[in-house]
Amino acid sequence: MTVPPGSPGSPGSPATDPLLRELLDLALEAGRRAGALLRDGRPDDLAVAKTKTSPIDVVTEMDIAAEKLITGFLAEHRPQDGLLGEEGAASPGTSGIRWVIDPLDGTVNYLYGLPTWAVSIAAERDGESVVGVVEVPLRGETFHAVRGGGAWLGDRRLAVRPSPELDQALVGTGFAYVQTRRAHQADVVQRLIPRVRDIRRGGSAAIDLCDVAAGRLDAYYERGLNPWDLAAGDLIAREAGALTGGRPGERASGELVLAASEGVFGPLQEFLEEAGAWHD
Repeated sequence: MTVPPGSPGSPGSPATDPLLRELLDLALEAGRRAGALLRDGRPDDLAVAKTKTSPIDVVTEMDIAAEKLITGFLAEHRPQDGLLGEEGAASPGTSGIRWVIDPLDGTVNYLYGLPTWAVSIAAERDGESVVGVVEVPLRGETFHAVRGGGAWLGDRRLAVRPSPELDQALVGTGFAYVQTRRAHQADVVQRLIPRVRDIRRGGSAAIDLCDVAAGRLDAYYERGLNPWDLAAGDLIAREAGALTGGRPGERASGELVLAASEGVFGPLQEFLEEAGAWHD
């Protein structure tokens, strides 16, 4: 496995922790393998294997296969680590490291043959993400970050866009699969759209967070995310210079996730608080 330029272990990298180098290397390889499986192994007759929070919150056989591939690979190399995966992987581990895995973020996009889906893998130490990888196979892109080492797209270091005024900001968001929550989220968007340049809804939280890091969005927010949705992308956005959080003074959580360039973060967070974007 080859560590990309600019990553820990490459010349000039600010991160020198051997453990972080190992974790990044494993996350990159696991993401590459799972991405290839999902890209090349998608059956023409792909169907829903089960549903979760509602009939439109779906899981496919490929979500399950990708998670088994990732967890098996990580357990082979670091059997003492903990695991938390969207499709059921859960073990506490004994090493102080926990892997947080979304094997297929953007499942509905994948089911419909849309390209905006990703594999998201993060390693946490003492509850904080220290390594994050988001593999986006149909874009041919691999985002990655190590805490304190910057955010990267392949060998290109990422930085958020210079902050515009809020009324010139391009803002990404997403919607829950529970109908009552979706109705309120639509109301919030209806109030927000006259105040910003435009709204985008990509369908993958991990990619939206990476797109903030890459300067493709000025901000992204969403209610109802799980740890595996944001563990890698939140780190990548922060390492690219974004501010991330939730409600004022709070960390990103299931109530609200917000990532934005510095000048957009405060005004957008204030609006979302007033609009009640953090509750149903």
